Amino acid sequence: MEIVTAVAYAEVHHAYLRDHPVERTHEANSNRDGEENVERAGRIPGGWWRVRLSRSDVLGVVLPWHLSEGGARELVPRSGLTVAEAAVRIRSDEVAWSAANPVCAAKLRLLRWAPFTPVYLSTGAVEHSDYTDLLVREGLIHIDGLHRMLAWELAGRLPDRPRLDAFLAGDPLVVDPHATGSVRAGRAARTGGEPE
Repeated sequence: MEIVTAVAYAEVHHAYLRDHPVERTHEANSNRDGEENVERAGRIPGGWWRVRLSRSDVLGVVLPWHLSEGGARELVPRSGLTVAEAAVRIRSDEVAWSAANPVCAAKLRLLRWAPFTPVYLSTGAVEHSDYTDLLVREGLIHIDGLHRMLAWELAGRLPDRPRLDAFLAGDPLVVDPHATGSVRAGRAARTGGEPE
């Protein structure tokens, strides 16, 4: 993970709504839920950061419970899975999984070749019932971008080097203890008024 800079919540919120309008009409629009989780993540001490992720970073992101858009077969159990584990779950029986979860499968097909847009993560689990039973509570924790991260992995598109933009809530030292220089510089660059 490469830490780019500290950012204010207003910038994060604006970027989220630009890419994920809550009023967009499509089946199983979960953008309002995502917006609420972005707000919850902002309560995690450490502020917001723009970072860049590599494939190995993305594969280690912990996903919360996901029932596959109301499908018949959950993708992620309440205990959580990493993106890598969820991708293995889909690949192991993609035809049957897709048939049991048509809405989720359609999202994955649609997003495989979609342009990269920032994903939203935190360094700790947010206060929401989907995160309550996560076994892993710290690290790179999903806030928004589950379908995109999975689709890009299934399509073999995730970059080997840190190139995928992300917004990270919390202290980056939880994820990368060696990032002290860039984290200190980012903290010094804060103008004040940003939640930390």
